[in-house]
Amino acid sequence: MNITLRMAWRNLWRHKRRTWLTVGAMIFSNLLLVFLISLQFGSYRMMIDNTLRSYTGHMQVQNKTYNDDPKIRNSFAAIIPLADEIRHQLGTDSVAARGVAFAMTSSKQRSYGLQIIGVEPDFETRVSTLPGLINKGHYFTDINAEEIIIGSVLARNLRVDIGDELTLLGSGRDGSFAAGIVIVTAIFESGVADIDRSMAQVPLGYFQSLFSMGDGGHNIVINAEDLPLVPLVQQNVNDIVHQRKELAVLGWNKLQPGLKQAIQADMASAWFMYAVLIVLVAFSVLNTQLMSVLERTREFGTMMALGVKPIRLGSLVITETFIMSSLGLAIGAVLGSALAYYLSIVGFSYPGMEEMAGKFNLPDRMYPSLSPLSIFLGPGIVFFCSLLASIYPALRLFFLQPVSAMKAV
Repeated sequence: MNITLRMAWRNLWRHKRRTWLTVGAMIFSNLLLVFLISLQFGSYRMMIDNTLRSYTGHMQVQNKTYNDDPKIRNSFAAIIPLADEIRHQLGTDSVAARGVAFAMTSSKQRSYGLQIIGVEPDFETRVSTLPGLINKGHYFTDINAEEIIIGSVLARNLRVDIGDELTLLGSGRDGSFAAGIVIVTAIFESGVADIDRSMAQVPLGYFQSLFSMGDGGHNIVINAEDLPLVPLVQQNVNDIVHQRKELAVLGWNKLQPGLKQAIQADMASAWFMYAVLIVLVAFSVLNTQLMSVLERTREFGTMMALGVKPIRLGSLVITETFIMSSLGLAIGAVLGSALAYYLSIVGFSYPGMEEMAGKFNLPDRMYPSLSPLSIFLGPGIVFFCSLLASIYPALRLFFLQPVSAMKAV
């Protein structure tokens, strides 16, 4: 073993209590960082999944112009056959075709404008949580039925209930006049007033007939089994539709850019708190090593008088810090990973979360997301900052005078 490493190890255990207090601070901070970062990544994953599964989906096949200009004319043909082909090629039912239009909706007493979504009844439940939010009535059973489901706020504004008729007035894809009468078969409540007020669904077959769409539609929504699989599934979908030059496959970050920005803002605020913890640990290391150097002034002076160069003594101090930081990183990362792994299996919940999740048709527990990044990111920064903190005590040795140091009390 290198002589510097052996001396550093020996010096650390001259004051076992002080060494263990410093290492213990590192262990605690590393454990906390691994757990919090894993929980944070898990909460982001849950937030992304819940947001996307409510309506947008992990990805969509669209006309290349539709995302920037979402008008009814920016559709594409043969949407249901293409959705069937994607389902067959991917081997999953989490694929659903949709059409989107705007119309004036009227009851006997009032009228309101809203967004009409044409959906495939057999597959919409696999890509959206909206059908699970129905609190009155039933979901569609026929793709051509003249039926509609509306939000609770819209139902209240229109003063309608299950079985009542609504009149739809709008413009077809070809510029023609679109008019139809539908029966309210269900009322949903998402908890988001804007959705409950301004969105409704009709079967896709009826939607195509009402708005003169032919066999066209506006997007095919696709969900992957898990969020990390989205890039792979997106590439597979690209391979399936690549011959249709008018189409594009857009991932969730382009469909929901605000979601990514919200995550980045939350990450920045969280790292401000993590930075406070890391700085406190770094100052603890600085204090420990500075005390160690001052206590051994006579010893260092004697070694310098015998010909040991200051750079060798400085490397000794940094090596001592390296050993302490390594112990703190290893033990803290192991304990933090064990805690995060356990909670990734059983889940983590806080008071009131189950009630909120039940209201919005969402999972009632969060699961930390354990990965090499979440395990080593925080402890790695603590390790690096601890080594930086040891530079000042090491530099003091370069200004040490052997004669005066040996006279120090």
